[in-house]
Amino acid sequence: MTTAKKLPSGSWRCQVYSHTEETMQPDGTIKKKRIYKSFTSDIPGSKGKRLAEQAASVWAAEKESTSNVQNITFGKALDKYIEGREAVLSPRTIMDYKRTRKKELQSIMNIKIALITQEDIQKAINIEAQNHSPKTVRNSHGLISAVMHVYRPNFALNTALPKKVRPDIYVPSDAEIKQLLSSVAGTDMELPVLLAAFGPMRRGEICALSSEDISGNIVHVCKNMVINGDREWIIKTPKSYAGDRYIDYPDFVSDKWRGMKGRIVRLTPDSITNRFNRLLKRNGIPHFRFHDLRHYSASIQHALGIPDSYIMQRGGWGNDGTLKAVYRHVLEEQAKQMDHMANNYFSELYNTKCNTSKKSPSI
Repeated sequence: MTTAKKLPSGSWRCQVYSHTEETMQPDGTIKKKRIYKSFTSDIPGSKGKRLAEQAASVWAAEKESTSNVQNITFGKALDKYIEGREAVLSPRTIMDYKRTRKKELQSIMNIKIALITQEDIQKAINIEAQNHSPKTVRNSHGLISAVMHVYRPNFALNTALPKKVRPDIYVPSDAEIKQLLSSVAGTDMELPVLLAAFGPMRRGEICALSSEDISGNIVHVCKNMVINGDREWIIKTPKSYAGDRYIDYPDFVSDKWRGMKGRIVRLTPDSITNRFNRLLKRNGIPHFRFHDLRHYSASIQHALGIPDSYIMQRGGWGNDGTLKAVYRHVLEEQAKQMDHMANNYFSELYNTKCNTSKKSPSI
């Protein structure tokens, strides 16, 4: 891979060979000139260098791939697509792509990509739709689209996809949170629950948190624990800028980590999920996901009148899609209460009218 060089401005630039141009000289000779494509990053330090090199690597892989489009199958094209992005995408995303390569879309894997048709793609999607959720099917189609864009950029996809399903958002109640806090008090699940419900932090962020990321009550969320293709838990930087943030926790939370050194929570994301599920069942708490503690935090902040922009920053959300889903759930619950109040009033009014009605006196 080409190495990026630091420019006088502080930016990083990585150049990749693109093609050779030939120009006729006055004396009749041909002069050849190598043309390079440049990729720059204005981010200082090693992160900017890495981003410039990653962008150059992806472009070079795509350039090489398109030159062999006639003889390559869709499966081989997908292999190359994944290989060219392993340094850019998260280990979990790469693992999902490899699972798709191995188990899904098998009806098109051996078709040469130059010969693949819209009918072939529709057939593959129809097969997937029989056994998978609309979201999974749409993700698979997105991967097909990405590969086709690299190898056959002029191919126009027109696939019928299953309808989107509104995500099932659950927001725990105050009563459930209080019962949960009583159940985890003094256990190794207390701090994970506090960090998720009153931050909010994600499982991977909690597991990657160390004492060096904490100053007083302020936590710098700058790492994430994820599982790689070898099924090993590793710690890496957040996959988005929104994920890198600072959270100021209340004293009752920060008191729990006073004096700790190294990793604050010595668990993996999967072990948090498993222990959380057992804890709910053992204490008779209605089932909900550990991740739903983040929804609780967002709903409480919204009820307190805190601006969405701050809630998104504190929670590390890159867009307001999740917040809208949380608010919609809260409004639906409130709507049920309002309907009950309205119907009670209407019923009382109607019954009062019926009981006080009198026959008109005869003349």
